[in-house]
Amino acid sequence: MIEMTVSGLEVRAPPTVSPDLSATEAAQDLRRPAVPALVVCVDNSVVGIVTESDIVAMVAETTEQPTVGEIMSTPVTTIEPTATLEAATETMRAAGVRHLPVVTDGSYRGLLSADALSPYLSRGKLEIEWHGEPLHVESTDTEEFSMSG
Repeated sequence: MIEMTVSGLEVRAPPTVSPDLSATEAAQDLRRPAVPALVVCVDNSVVGIVTESDIVAMVAETTEQPTVGEIMSTPVTTIEPTATLEAATETMRAAGVRHLPVVTDGSYRGLLSADALSPYLSRGKLEIEWHGEPLHVESTDTEEFSMSG
């Protein structure tokens, strides 16, 4: 793996949401291609994260209209911008997540996803257990990476 830090990647900072936002509004935000997950913040501190799987679980489990605070995943595994990509990969693997909010001194700075890491992985395979389902990132002979899950 290339020795590079998270801050070396172009980590986008998707809009954050409040725990009081309705799950319906969160689902609408997640439909946008540029929004892989919603980071839930209070005073710029990360308190949770909402992904498509949280929305699917909510729809499957209730007919009520909960807020983001009721369906978000918490506690959130985060990473510092000074962490290496190898550390970020291992953090994702150990936590079983595909998205890591990037924080500095407790303040949200951006969102790192498994998709963003894939071009920087060494030849081989990264396996992440995500909500009981394996997610594979594999390099091919053309040095491109493919994801399946």
